Amino acid sequence: MIAPPGSDHGHHHLPREGATRLIELRGGLGAVPGVKLAGVHAGIKKRKPDLALIAFDEPHACASVITTNEIKAAPLLVSEQHIAASGTSMRAVVCNAGCANACTGERGERDARQTARQAAALLNVEQTQIIIASTGVIGVYLPMDRMVRGLERAVKDLEEGMEAAYDAAEAIMTTDNEPKLAAYAFYDGDTRYVVGGIAKGSGMIAPNMATMLAFIATNAPMPRETLRDHLREATDGSFNMISVDGDMSTNDSVYAFAPPSDAPAPVGFADALRAVTRELAYAMVRDGEGATKALTVDVTGARSQHQARAVARAIVNSNLVKTALYGEDPNWGRIVAAAGSARADMDPEAWSLYLNDALWVERGAIEVLSEAEGHRELENTNVRVRLDLGIGDERATAWGCDLSRDYVRINAHYRT
Repeated sequence: MIAPPGSDHGHHHLPREGATRLIELRGGLGAVPGVKLAGVHAGIKKRKPDLALIAFDEPHACASVITTNEIKAAPLLVSEQHIAASGTSMRAVVCNAGCANACTGERGERDARQTARQAAALLNVEQTQIIIASTGVIGVYLPMDRMVRGLERAVKDLEEGMEAAYDAAEAIMTTDNEPKLAAYAFYDGDTRYVVGGIAKGSGMIAPNMATMLAFIATNAPMPRETLRDHLREATDGSFNMISVDGDMSTNDSVYAFAPPSDAPAPVGFADALRAVTRELAYAMVRDGEGATKALTVDVTGARSQHQARAVARAIVNSNLVKTALYGEDPNWGRIVAAAGSARADMDPEAWSLYLNDALWVERGAIEVLSEAEGHRELENTNVRVRLDLGIGDERATAWGCDLSRDYVRINAHYRT
């Protein structure tokens, strides 16, 4: 499992001293009690696993954050209707890779509903208790005969634990190189709770909720509204702060599940959820299509968190910054130009720039690092840039990656 982004650099990614003590676990969703998973090859893709099933022993409350793209895929629309109908008693998630079922009109919605109906019949639950998700090529219909047979096999394969979670995480990958899982446990009094998740995403990723698929669950009971509020907050500081290529998908969604309750969420849940979402988000940029380097951008000294986030996002979204990172070119002008393009009211004479802890440019003009030193710092595979705006106390972090020749190759031949 990857180290949480910046956890050893004093960044405020994970809870600070005095906050909840989190215990890192292996197995992502498979570490959460009461969750069973399966990943099978249904034949939507030629060879690789392409259908994941996640089932809950008991009805769960569900919260979602979905793409702000105006073109939304059929599974998103159907799932939102299901949440409206059965939001406090969801029982399963079906997710396929290889076909996005987007821009498929009425037939696409019919196929998404049929998938839910089939899964519900096999699991002996209601059709509206199923979340449907898809990822892959846009404008292609789902091969329903294969989906049906794949679901029958997935239901037979359902199991608890780490191995099943890896199978499911693998079955939702498209251009990802590796499955993405994260889990943390925490104690509230003597009771141990777990938050775990799996995700996919390595291209068509721009920080504008969401930029990928993620499924998160916990055994910590809480009201659905509480789950929704925590999910939105965690998403804003994680999935909405990453960029691979500045493109936003039609299928992006994050679904979170928790046992419904009228009691407030256990103390520590927000910290654990934040840790899981940040780790999954960082895994996406580290696995960005063709990426050779991961980039962490800290913006400090901002007037507001809104300002800090806007500037951080502008930097990780800049293709000129990404290509300079790939070429290990210490061209700090690109970073500052990207920051200024956010039009977030920077003071042009107050900022200072740091590269991996070394002061790079001081107070808007004085270059401190030599070209050779800058180049040497950029040879690392994990590069950190800190832009101190020098005008306040707020901060934010965004994550990105470089843009390489391989990115062009992968996306030039994505369908062919």
